[in-house]
Amino acid sequence: MSSDPLLQPYKLKHLTLRNRIIVTSHEPAYPEDGMPKERYLAYTVERAKGGVAMTMTAGSAAVSKDSPPVFNNLLAYKDEIVPWIRQMTDAVHEEGAAIMIQLTHLGRRTRWDKGDWLPVVAPSHHREASHRAFPKKIEDWDIERIIKDFADAAERMKAGGMDGVELEAYGHLLDQFTSPLTNDLDGPYGGSLDNRMRFCMDVLKAIRSRVGEDFILGVRYTADEALPGGTGKSEGIEISKRLKESGLVDYLNVIRGHIDTDAGLTDVIPIQGMANAPHLDFAGEIRAATNFPTFHAAKIPDVATARHAIASGKVDMIGMTRAHMTDPHIVRKIIEKREDEIRPCVGANYCLDRIYQGGAAYCIHNAATGRELTMPHIVPKAETRKKIVIVGAGPAGLEAARVAGERGHEVVVFEAASDPGGQIRLTALSPRRKEMMSIIDWRIAQCEKYGVTIKYNAWAEAETIEAENPDVVIIATGGVAHTDVLSKGNELVVSSWDIISGDVKPGSNVLIFDDAGDHAALQAAEFIAGAGAKVEIMTPDRSFSPEVMAMNLVPYMRSLQKLDVTFTVTYRLESVEKNGNQLIANVGSDYGGISKQRVVDQVVVNHGTIPLDDIYFELKPKSTNHGEISQDELIAGQPQSVVRNPQGQFQLFRIGDAVSARNTHAAIYDALRLAKDI
Repeated sequence: MSSDPLLQPYKLKHLTLRNRIIVTSHEPAYPEDGMPKERYLAYTVERAKGGVAMTMTAGSAAVSKDSPPVFNNLLAYKDEIVPWIRQMTDAVHEEGAAIMIQLTHLGRRTRWDKGDWLPVVAPSHHREASHRAFPKKIEDWDIERIIKDFADAAERMKAGGMDGVELEAYGHLLDQFTSPLTNDLDGPYGGSLDNRMRFCMDVLKAIRSRVGEDFILGVRYTADEALPGGTGKSEGIEISKRLKESGLVDYLNVIRGHIDTDAGLTDVIPIQGMANAPHLDFAGEIRAATNFPTFHAAKIPDVATARHAIASGKVDMIGMTRAHMTDPHIVRKIIEKREDEIRPCVGANYCLDRIYQGGAAYCIHNAATGRELTMPHIVPKAETRKKIVIVGAGPAGLEAARVAGERGHEVVVFEAASDPGGQIRLTALSPRRKEMMSIIDWRIAQCEKYGVTIKYNAWAEAETIEAENPDVVIIATGGVAHTDVLSKGNELVVSSWDIISGDVKPGSNVLIFDDAGDHAALQAAEFIAGAGAKVEIMTPDRSFSPEVMAMNLVPYMRSLQKLDVTFTVTYRLESVEKNGNQLIANVGSDYGGISKQRVVDQVVVNHGTIPLDDIYFELKPKSTNHGEISQDELIAGQPQSVVRNPQGQFQLFRIGDAVSARNTHAAIYDALRLAKDI
């Protein structure tokens, strides 16, 4: 038996877990009609195949009709879910992993205009900031109904073969009863801690009476809301002890913080640039105070941190949830002593931010996650070895090189710069985003493993590429900042990338015109404001930085608000004129009828990139396909067969920002789905 603390089995009641790593409850937003169908199944089973001890699926599966999902959650209140759950649990069990599901009633953490348009219910009329719904104050018959709904849902999950259920009791209805901030009821469900905990206890009793003792029942709950007037640490420890002493639960899954605002949510589930494992010591305090099985997850991105959590005895099971979205085979690689090959979670939070914006979860640099039905996590070998030349060593080019190398091809990459990374290397110059470089570092290591040749300081000319006698050429040259967007004065502005790279010194009174809404404008603002300048960020959109999304916006705002940066929405920079050593920025509006001016000494334009595609168009007439990609074959996962020029020397493709300005995930997805079939 291994001496690694992470690989030790753990006995949870009657259930033996094969190691100490779990995937905690989360909703990747893959359900179809509220059911975990084929896509959901493939995603869940992949992590079981990778060796995880237990996967807890379906974060916040809804138990009641007046808990309508806002993130495309599973509908645990429908009988039709049982066979879908059975299909999933059987498949996970076949891979040797346990599986649980999280049940909840969202209470006020939803909207009344979702689902069946039923009133939101909560133990007070207080609105949650994030979801904005003013709730109906819950009545006695609501309480009776919802308790029964929880028990019904748990019974369905047992019928579907689940090893247990976990109740979500932080930020949702159960916690809204427990917290003095959100419970305005009079007894028996309001006032004292006994009364505020009664709803949770009644739910637990109802579930236990239905499912019996041979079924795992846990609670994921906040033991410290970190809010004035809310559940504090001392009361949280008392709640923890009472949950244990109830005899109704088999483990505690500890949370610290609150999720009613974007900022609160981000502190509970930290992103890149924030401390790793910020609540682990607190979870350890709960375990010490209760001497009861304790689980925890909150930015545990790497094996070393997870190993410390178990070896130090702080928790019994450690969750690596986002890390398993990045690499579902973490445990298998630990067992095979290949930890250095684990694809690293960089904390970009593209996964969660997409969910909270109404999309499906995708990992910023593993395009197979959530696409297991069509994209491989392990790329198969090609039947015929080919010579593949790639131009550009940014994320798209390196992903294409990695995949082609894993396929067994001979791969040569030309990179004009002295180092790999492209825009990611610039992005990582911001201290808070330095983890992004792991996207590049991991691919470089994989390319070395597969024998990929990378030539730096090598400007690829058409003759250079033709001299390699390639079968396939992939152009991944990225793009250059696009600032030529004004009616006048384009020569007077600089780009966000000029500022971030340090090529242009920040001014002292700066207008940033952000017409792309991505990270670059905010990063430039931090550089400029951090140097002591006055900064205004202006956008024609009705909200700023829409591509950054909610949780990623939090650390920017904490920084930029302290630096007194001004944000102006719904105004468009139209032109810039020089006036002595100052610039006059002429401002209008897409809504019409407005003409304003700003007098500044520097204007920064953030308008995405335009492709660096000269080499592509030079090579196009010499290629067999004239650069054409069959969209049907690409989507179907078939090799590209377009032939427009039978006398051509090679197939030619371009990917990533060399096609159009998008993002890192799109560039990597381009590369994976093209190269996997070459």
